[in-house]
Amino acid sequence: MRKRENKLIQVYKSKKPYSDYILFGILLITLPILVDMGWLKYSYLTTIASILIYSIVALGLNLLVGYSGLISLGTAGFMGLGTYLAAFLTKDLNLPFEISLTISVLVPMVIGILTGLVSLRIEGYYLAIATLAISEILRKIFVEFEVVTNGFSGKQASYPTLLGFLDLGRNGTFILIVVFLIGIMILTYNLINSYTGRALSTMRGSEAAAQAMGINIFKYRLLAFAIAVAYSALGGVLYMHFVKYTYPNAWTLTLSLNILAVIIIGGVRSIPGTVLGAFVVFGIPDLILKRLPLIGDIDGAAYIFNGVLIILTILFYPLGLIHIGKDLKKLRFKLRKRKESYSEQA
Repeated sequence: MRKRENKLIQVYKSKKPYSDYILFGILLITLPILVDMGWLKYSYLTTIASILIYSIVALGLNLLVGYSGLISLGTAGFMGLGTYLAAFLTKDLNLPFEISLTISVLVPMVIGILTGLVSLRIEGYYLAIATLAISEILRKIFVEFEVVTNGFSGKQASYPTLLGFLDLGRNGTFILIVVFLIGIMILTYNLINSYTGRALSTMRGSEAAAQAMGINIFKYRLLAFAIAVAYSALGGVLYMHFVKYTYPNAWTLTLSLNILAVIIIGGVRSIPGTVLGAFVVFGIPDLILKRLPLIGDIDGAAYIFNGVLIILTILFYPLGLIHIGKDLKKLRFKLRKRKESYSEQA
């Protein structure tokens, strides 16, 4: 029986999940239609869009933490940088969305590469503090560089326009977010199952062993930080063009910790787990807990109960909620075998 269970798990792992990701995207694309039909509230769509955006950002951090073994607390700062660059380039300079998107991702990537250089000298808690310092420097720039950022007044943008004439609007921007998320999920899956992913995993296990195998630690550390920051900046751009507003206090340490909690709760080194974790951290309070009687009537109670839920998740599922599915399959398999054995005895 154990061999059969292991075989089922191996088949599940070897299956390429492209079709699952695409099906997930198709289901998400139907949500704006439900809003227009009055079957779903607009506030729900906004919350779901935020979950998807934070999923993109968390996928980059998961790649950094889960596969390369590096830690960063600067995620919020890089995401905020993406929002301000997108607003400045499209609103102030009137650049096309496509050019703005490219620049808004490339500029933070360069900073991410410089952060990767820092990681060659320090690691662990010291690296976390260094990335936090970079994030706080960026947030201070958001406040003081008023000519571009408008300081505490914040910066506004609008829904994106594709190819210079296709105004997306609210629903179109939501669909764009879904397309980017599915593309990032497929890209990340290919990346972690390529030589690059294996090199990052080896580096995470033992840098000495990685160097002995000919893996360039310098190259892959820089690459890991560049990809993680690019995902953060992309999430920032999409956030800016959907929410259409950004301000300095949105990009604090709290957000970085929440995104770190996403990958721990959902499952480190798991793409679906990252999306699940984003739903738990950013979605459950607004979509479920605030709608419940008593809990929803008390200000802040939804977030308190969500915090308790997160603690219980870490206690009982330290490897992430994504493993619940496998445990349920194993339990169903055991119950079926037990039922068969009882039938044979009878």
